[in-house]
Amino acid sequence: MNANRALIVDDEPDIRELLELTLGRMDIETRSAADLGAARELLATERFDLCLTDMRLPDGDGLDLVRHIQEQLPNLPVAVITAFGSMDTAVEALKAGAFDFISKPVNLNVLRNLINSVLKLTDDYHQRDRRSRDTLLGDSTAMRNIRSTIAKLSRSQAPVYIFGESGTGKELVAKLIHSKGPRADSPFVPVNCGAIPTELMESEFFGHKKGSFSGASADKAGLFQVAAGGTLFLDEVAELPLHMQVKLLRAIQEKAIRPVGAERELPTDVRILSATHKDLAELVASGAFRQDLYYRLNVIRLEVPPLRERSEDIPLLAAHCLKKIARQLDQPDLALSDGAMLALTHYTFLGNVRELENILERATTLCEGNTISQEDLQLPDTGTRQETVTEEPAGTDRPLEPGTVPLDTYMDNIEKDVLMKALEQTRYNKTAAAKKLGITFRALRYRLKKLGLE
Repeated sequence: MNANRALIVDDEPDIRELLELTLGRMDIETRSAADLGAARELLATERFDLCLTDMRLPDGDGLDLVRHIQEQLPNLPVAVITAFGSMDTAVEALKAGAFDFISKPVNLNVLRNLINSVLKLTDDYHQRDRRSRDTLLGDSTAMRNIRSTIAKLSRSQAPVYIFGESGTGKELVAKLIHSKGPRADSPFVPVNCGAIPTELMESEFFGHKKGSFSGASADKAGLFQVAAGGTLFLDEVAELPLHMQVKLLRAIQEKAIRPVGAERELPTDVRILSATHKDLAELVASGAFRQDLYYRLNVIRLEVPPLRERSEDIPLLAAHCLKKIARQLDQPDLALSDGAMLALTHYTFLGNVRELENILERATTLCEGNTISQEDLQLPDTGTRQETVTEEPAGTDRPLEPGTVPLDTYMDNIEKDVLMKALEQTRYNKTAAAKKLGITFRALRYRLKKLGLE
């Protein structure tokens, strides 16, 4: 078996020697070059599994080498070594296609972690099943492009900013980027930034030491430590308060964190993926989000399209959802009538894939037999394309329209009304109510429990 081989490009002999010794102890053969010209000659004549290059070279820029490798050897991972505080340069390198970066003075633990991640790309990683169609469904051009982009992004450690409306599947995209990359065997840790109380954020993200504040009865690992070696997914990152944005920026730039009450920083090895349904650029313009953090997170931007822009994917998504629902309820396979399918493909999904799932779950409860009709869907008029919405006179007993309340709440309220009416008409006899609704007793119990009506 051939040993792994690395190309080191740096004009400082001391740095080259440090890198050669470190990689040599990891059983990696090394070749060195002091400038761009020598590096290009070695790349043209020899095989390498990774490349480490300084950004400042006598005859050019490390970015030139990154671009050259991207054009000539796109499967060769290249990491850049940047001067302390040169984060803008590191971001440019990542955008140009670099795998990752490391700052001077070189921290050997950080370097070894980086090297191990790189080697997974050239070792058993190339045998990993990179197909994602079974988990990110859709044959539309948009979804084919996203799957292709995910395959490319999985080979990098660059931060990715995933933008899209609520319910489009941003967390699923983040999971796929993680699971198809070299960190797949390490944790994927999602966190909803809007769900953590402000006073607990620093402890939650970075951990704390025993006795560091009232109630800290023991040491606690933060999310960065829990995700060590893996991926930290910051969902709804726009909800971070400004003081936490500053601390997050430092953690990303320095690849180190300081737990609350700790005397020194700890090196951290995580890939950062982030997402929000808000427009971060607008928040930056208004001063609600730090521009420097925005540039660090938005190294690569991936937009997930709303479902209404890929309606050709609805039949495939609906079939997948119905199979999952039938499996959960231990029922025979469910199907949509032609009229129901036509109605779904002409419906404007304000809540995207999540709304589609909710509609089908509710329709399963209401349908008689195993075929869902158009009436069972109970689609709100406001979601139908090319249909004029008329206001109801004051005092009408009509459910709130989507937009006046969160869409999930709106859908649940409709289903609760149907279930409660059936229970009231049968004097809360669940067996009789299930029969009246045309569903199994088990399905009724599942719906009642899901909606908090038990």
